Amino acid sequence: MSQVSREPLHEWKLSPEEAIALQRELTRRIIREDQLDEVHYVAGVDMAINENNGMARAAVVLLTYPDLELVERHVYEEPVRMPYVPGLLSFREAPCVLGAFHKLRQGPQLVMVDGAGIAHPRRIGIASHLGLWLDLPTIGCAKSILSGHYNKAALGEEAGAWVPLIEKGETIGAAVRTRTRVNPMVISLGHRISLETSISYVLKCSRGYRLPEPTRLADKLSKDNEWSEPQDEEQKTLWQ
Repeated sequence: MSQVSREPLHEWKLSPEEAIALQRELTRRIIREDQLDEVHYVAGVDMAINENNGMARAAVVLLTYPDLELVERHVYEEPVRMPYVPGLLSFREAPCVLGAFHKLRQGPQLVMVDGAGIAHPRRIGIASHLGLWLDLPTIGCAKSILSGHYNKAALGEEAGAWVPLIEKGETIGAAVRTRTRVNPMVISLGHRISLETSISYVLKCSRGYRLPEPTRLADKLSKDNEWSEPQDEEQKTLWQ
């Protein structure tokens, strides 16, 4: 089972110019083909701003696969490290998400991220960035397009239909109908997985909602400011 890298991938305290230069270097490390083990656990991650205190609030949920039974859920809060800069969302959100991820007792074989994978101007959205940090297969499950375009007329209305998302002649993701006659999700590979396999897992993890179950539950938890970690015992983790 893959574990969080012992060595940090890079420093987080960077100027926007330094962050963009780092993205251009890191994108060359992204693996765009299947390098994943048999999946028994899938994680979903998302981040929101806690409106009560202004802190970044990341959530991670762990589900069994293929039954999608919830086995763990965790949140982690820290001050926001960077203002919102288009194209640099991962530098704002990923540190907090990693804090939540380190609380997992059981490691997943696959991670679904609320955000872009390679469907990004520099081909390294938050799903790809997290995949490099965690050395795990990741899928970007975005609600809207950051880069590229797709043929809306060619996309069927039924759940399971999809068409490629293209930018400058390159397929960088797909518009995937996860629920019949509902706006599609924008799916892109993050790291160590192909686009076709990414789409397959997203559809297998869909339960009648627009968002696949792992990111749907993480989205809900990240916005539930009243929920906090139980304090009754010291939590052990496989990720340290």
